[in-house]
Amino acid sequence: MIRNDLRNLAIIAHVDHGKTTLVDEMLKFGGLFRDNQDIGERVMDSNDLERERGITILAKNTSTYYHNTKINIVDTPGHADFSGEVERILKMVNGVLLLVDAAEGPMPQTRFVLQKAIEMGHRIIVVINKIDRPDARVYEVPDEVLELLLELDANDEQLDSPVIFCSGRNGTASLTPESEGRNLAPLFDLILSHIRAPEGDEKGESQMLISSVDYNDYVGKIAVGRIERGVFRLKQDILVCDYHNTSINRKSRITQMFQFDGLQKLPVESASIGDIVCISGLDDITIGNTLCSIAGSDPLPFVKIGEPTMEMTFSVNNSPFAGREGKYITTRHIRDYLFKESMKDMSLRVSETDNADSYNVCGRGEMHLSILMENMRRDGYEFMVSTPRIIYREVDGVRCEPIDRCVIDVPKEYVSSVMERMGYRKGELVEMRPKGERMHLEFLIPTRGLFGYKTEFLTDTKGEGIMNTVFEGYQPDKGVIQKRFTGSLIAYEDGEATSYGIFNSQDRGPMFIEQATKVYAGMIVGMSPKGDDIVVNVCKKKHLTAIRSTGADEALRLITPIKFSLEEALEFINDDELIEITPKSIRLRKRILDNSLRMKEKAKKQ
Repeated sequence: MIRNDLRNLAIIAHVDHGKTTLVDEMLKFGGLFRDNQDIGERVMDSNDLERERGITILAKNTSTYYHNTKINIVDTPGHADFSGEVERILKMVNGVLLLVDAAEGPMPQTRFVLQKAIEMGHRIIVVINKIDRPDARVYEVPDEVLELLLELDANDEQLDSPVIFCSGRNGTASLTPESEGRNLAPLFDLILSHIRAPEGDEKGESQMLISSVDYNDYVGKIAVGRIERGVFRLKQDILVCDYHNTSINRKSRITQMFQFDGLQKLPVESASIGDIVCISGLDDITIGNTLCSIAGSDPLPFVKIGEPTMEMTFSVNNSPFAGREGKYITTRHIRDYLFKESMKDMSLRVSETDNADSYNVCGRGEMHLSILMENMRRDGYEFMVSTPRIIYREVDGVRCEPIDRCVIDVPKEYVSSVMERMGYRKGELVEMRPKGERMHLEFLIPTRGLFGYKTEFLTDTKGEGIMNTVFEGYQPDKGVIQKRFTGSLIAYEDGEATSYGIFNSQDRGPMFIEQATKVYAGMIVGMSPKGDDIVVNVCKKKHLTAIRSTGADEALRLITPIKFSLEEALEFINDDELIEITPKSIRLRKRILDNSLRMKEKAKKQ
């Protein structure tokens, strides 16, 4: 059976190339909203963090209609740290829209997601987006995409992929760069003619691969996937199978079933081949399981998700300020949250440690883990995290570390400073070419070499540089890399910071706190440019004398303190430091708070 009334496709692209904006316009064109309905921008980015950062973090399903054909659309993340979302979502679709910025051309993440689509044999429609940009290169970029397809060993059908030119913001599409489109009809016509319709045996035994798992406090886990064979019905008894371990097959029952219709989930009584459905009522379900009818256990193979490359330790907050700002502060709360997240995110690994209050959390990158932390603190959790560590792997008896491909576009005058910094961090230049008034540089650099570089990069290039990274593979250990050349200014005692104390401390280096900030001994209150840790007394007060009053320090001039975001704090801390994260504050601290004990520990290591 061929479902000509249905198409399943994913939109893949590098971060910020306009996927979510194009989905907005596709939904509008499909008649999902009233003409006078105010829906705002990036309607698919429903998460608060996604809206604030302007990026897609979680893959999301929606659907629209064109000429009586239902088109299921999956909007995928573009950032390399969330590529695990893209890998598993591609199992649900029959084709992809490859979105490429008309000015930037193919970028690192474009290569990664396209390679996954090619390996699965998906048909591809190349969408050159943002053709209304003044610096658009509508004739060069299609050739760059073709070169990329050749590099990635695309088959003949994929090399002949059609190209369409769009302006996602204006909601227009045309088959040639010269003509200005009126609407998205050419794109929808191309989807119907080029993307394969789902096909399979409707009368066979039911079979569905679970590509995504959601969680709801009321119904528990919700399995999301595409039906490969047969028909699934409400209240049907099914078998949950695992391709890699058939001994754990178990019976279950479908209690609720939904299909995506626009931005809603509509309950349905039954669903057939090609339908993307959400099923609840299944206990202990994981991504990669197969749902089969009781009569036939036939699990499907699941694409292997790339392994995490970085780990951090999450632990219970034990600072003097513990429990003041958070709602969930115990080991049990933190453990439950982390393991629940690892069920939904296949790129996340959580494991116990020797310490009952700590857990190792492995992820794809700093942003991947910082998003997890940000969500935790917004949900009322209070905890501490260590500095990020890379995960080494042994290959043919050799200790290897993860390597990233770092692509940098900078004005020509900043090339020398970028090359110098990359040299310190063991970066190897593999490509360098002019790109108009700018230079295009590509480096292979250890993942740990990029820790803390983003802020330096923006400073060195006066904010004009563009840097993107994607995981390349494993190579032999590159040796010692000095991560940080600065030390820390550490609070001497518990108390409240005074303007007099900060004024006397700011000569030692930039401060992180302002007047009236509550501090504790061992808390990091500033940065020491000399490279050594220095203990300062920011709580020091000017004592009352016969001539001067204690209020005479109000005229002291204080330099504006540095305020770190969560990612910047992760980049800054050293191995002997921790970040204390609460719903209201992000504090940096030493692992050992007591100054004398810290000095003894340092003397032992030397």
